[in-house]
Amino acid sequence: MEKKFMNGNEAIAEAAVQAGCRYFFGYPITPQNEIPEYMSKRMPEVGGVYLQAESEVAAIYMVFGAAGAGGRVMTSSSSPGISLKQEGISYIAAAELPCLIVNIMRGGPGLGGIQPSQSDYFQATKGGGHGDYHLLVLAPSTVQEAVELTMDAFDLADKYRNPVMLLGDGYIGQMMEPVVFEKKPSPILPAKDWTITGAKGRKANLVKTLNLDPVILEQHNLKIQHKLQEMARNEVRVEHYLTDDAEVIIAAYGTVARIAKTAIQILRKKGVRAGLIRPITLYPFPYKAFEDIASRVKKILVAEMSLGQMVEDVKLGVCGRAHVRFYGRTGGMVPSYEELVMETERLVKEAL
Repeated sequence: MEKKFMNGNEAIAEAAVQAGCRYFFGYPITPQNEIPEYMSKRMPEVGGVYLQAESEVAAIYMVFGAAGAGGRVMTSSSSPGISLKQEGISYIAAAELPCLIVNIMRGGPGLGGIQPSQSDYFQATKGGGHGDYHLLVLAPSTVQEAVELTMDAFDLADKYRNPVMLLGDGYIGQMMEPVVFEKKPSPILPAKDWTITGAKGRKANLVKTLNLDPVILEQHNLKIQHKLQEMARNEVRVEHYLTDDAEVIIAAYGTVARIAKTAIQILRKKGVRAGLIRPITLYPFPYKAFEDIASRVKKILVAEMSLGQMVEDVKLGVCGRAHVRFYGRTGGMVPSYEELVMETERLVKEAL
């Protein structure tokens, strides 16, 4: 299988094309600009549609329209741009429309900076917009994994009729690594018999988000909740790295998990049995992985490029049965492996 050396953003875009994406709507913002730039070339080549909208708000409602017509559709942005899309994302979730939303995170809050960050975790996993909904959130830690998760994301969106977010930081988008594009056969997915296609020879479909009758709206929300519960049963993904004999666990995702693996290798050489738990699905979160590890490992260091967001879900997972310490850098600063080694050694020496 031929390998290509690609920028992470461009690899995500090519993976989307090979997964059948034929509609892309977006707006430029660093550090994800290579995605729309790449799509502006590739969409016409495959008979698709690329359109740079007049704003992020316009782009997300174009996604709504294409998804409602049954197309495989994608948008991408970086942190403040995703914030502008939140109302539309809530509408898409309410209308039960499948799509892929890529967020290549940068430092914030506000306009912040263009350096990498992980401070959009809350926004991605806790809803972001208004109402009772969640996105299915996938977090790659390599460019190859970003390719594979992008391809999976379209199938998952169709399976659950729910928007999926690929959440990467600026490093994932900008680093270059060798990748292989190997599209696996899609699973048997439900027919899109709900789409708006002109109603020729069939009863008209209706895609909407307004329900003024509270009884009907409650039933609709419960239907969405049932899908989310099914996701939690079937779609949790997590990586365990050297956890079988671990005396201390580092919990991290994305780029920080890569740094943590280097720290763990150094710690092991120094006699500290460290391991890593890396959530791949941030929603649904792998609570059981942390519940299980807390039965035998009593010290966990959560490392993030934020001031502490995923750490709250780790604490929920261990449910007080392990000591959880947080270490983070923010504003575009990235924790070094030396820092993680030092913080882990300090945690190991602490008396509980």
